Amino acid sequence: MEPLTFDSRDLGQTEEFLSKAYARMSIGSDVACPRTRISREVLGSVSVDRVWLECTMSYDVHPLGKVCLCVVESGAIAQQVAGQEEEVFGPGDAVLFAPPDRPYAGEVRRSRYDIVMFDDALLQSVAGTSPEHGPGPVRLLGHRPVSAAAGRHLRRTIAYLRDDVLGNAAVAGEPLVVSAAGQLLAASVLTALPSTAATDAASDATGADRHDAHSQTLRRAIAFIEERAGTPIGIDDIAAAARVSARALQYAFRQHLGTTPLGYLRQARLARAHAELLAGDPAATTVAAVAARWGFFHPGRFALSYKAAYGRAPSDTLRSSAG
Repeated sequence: MEPLTFDSRDLGQTEEFLSKAYARMSIGSDVACPRTRISREVLGSVSVDRVWLECTMSYDVHPLGKVCLCVVESGAIAQQVAGQEEEVFGPGDAVLFAPPDRPYAGEVRRSRYDIVMFDDALLQSVAGTSPEHGPGPVRLLGHRPVSAAAGRHLRRTIAYLRDDVLGNAAVAGEPLVVSAAGQLLAASVLTALPSTAATDAASDATGADRHDAHSQTLRRAIAFIEERAGTPIGIDDIAAAARVSARALQYAFRQHLGTTPLGYLRQARLARAHAELLAGDPAATTVAAVAARWGFFHPGRFALSYKAAYGRAPSDTLRSSAG
């Protein structure tokens, strides 16, 4: 997906653009010259579109092939996914706009909203259900969050990605930030929306998974994490290196280390950031740059994690390196 901008009052031009930017569709409008404005920012396989429609526009869309979320700021959207009842989304709603494999139709009613799209493979990876390492693909079962709190969390995650990650070119350019941000979004979706994902993969480990969760599995996984901590990796990559399923991997880390594979990866990256701060030149190095380089795109949370691990603020470590 590429960054883009679009601003037009031509309905035919708008239909052609939307078909290229999303999926093949037909649209209609209640006014002669409807204005449509769209701006897209891209972070890895994730795109965030800001959309303004100054009319009521009907649409009929083929499957997108991606997970598509919508956060409504103003106006309303009436949506119907094939085979389901129509739902109306209004200001403040954060919803699954469309599943990857189903067509949908509806009407946007003079609305301003955000569209967030990402590859379904990212959802499967975070859920630990890739074809190679999972019992079956995770499926999203509903459009609305499971609770008001879950909806607020999903809205905050999307706003954070849009404003604080994509809005900061230096941070958004770091490969580990791109990877971590995508995983955060997919994890937030799995937490907020009803799905077939297990709430705790380790608790669902089979007998074979438990058999594979031995110390050799752990050693292979740790060696891979330590070697590849500076690259964008996820749980499926670690499981493949350890030659076990994602559930067996999670079970091994919980049983032997009391943590998760991604928790261990985070600590490995924190240790790399600590070493870089110790060796850094305060005149040329910043805490924010070091944190972003190792995948920590929220400075405040990085500082809290760092202090919990090393007993002082990262800025103190950097200043001490001058001595």
